[in-house]
Amino acid sequence: EILADDFVLVTERGTSLTKADLIKEAREKRTVYENHEEEEGTRKVRIWRDTAVVTARLRIKGTRDQSPFDYKVWLSQTYVRTPAGWRYVFGQASTPDAK
Repeated sequence: EILADDFVLVTERGTSLTKADLIKEAREKRTVYENHEEEEGTRKVRIWRDTAVVTARLRIKGTRDQSPFDYKVWLSQTYVRTPAGWRYVFGQASTPDAK
């Protein structure tokens, strides 16, 4: 219910996924997450009236199409307050710069 009907997620690989894409992928279990951990101290929440933006650096571990993955991303999430409550409308992941 949190995903807006017109939700879009742009992944760190440049792929654009809709709400329907995410639901289909979850049902097919193409991507299985073992760990989705926020790096301490990186979360920032900004609220402007009926819009909120959350950013955080995450470590994500799991399998995609049975191939393991383990990486870090910066994730930005945009939420909009509606009469039905907060809805997640847009997300974008990006790979942190190597240091």
